[in-house]
Amino acid sequence: MQINIYSISKKDSAYKALEDEFVTKCQQFGAQMQVVDLLPKNVLNAQKISPQKARESYTDAFTKYLLPHAFNLAFHPNAKCLDSLQFAEVIQSHSHIHCFIGGAYGLEDTFLKQCKVLSLSPLTFSHKIAKIIVCEQMYRALSILHQHPYHK
Repeated sequence: MQINIYSISKKDSAYKALEDEFVTKCQQFGAQMQVVDLLPKNVLNAQKISPQKARESYTDAFTKYLLPHAFNLAFHPNAKCLDSLQFAEVIQSHSHIHCFIGGAYGLEDTFLKQCKVLSLSPLTFSHKIAKIIVCEQMYRALSILHQHPYHK
């Protein structure tokens, strides 16, 4: 299984060790996980113009990673929340998973329509924390699917 997590955010070395820990742990289940931080200049400029321009720039940044053969999963605050068992069921039959964490202004509806859309929580998280949560939940889901005791 290949899991790619794309986020509109800066690289942050303070959180890199946690990301790497979950990347390594997922390997025991045959999963390769990669975290990709994207913050092109057009995103920075668009965020200064308007929320709509910012959302459009997020779509532009993510579009090349939105692949038809992958299970494209976007995280959005207004979407459905699942528990960890349900999340494991959602990902279990997919060999290529692309996860998208949008910027401060969310994601465009046109982008969301091309993905399975879920919420991490009704709470708001920084992108640094959201990436760690997604990494941990991927590891937890793989643990559930492989009857590993981590979930308990």
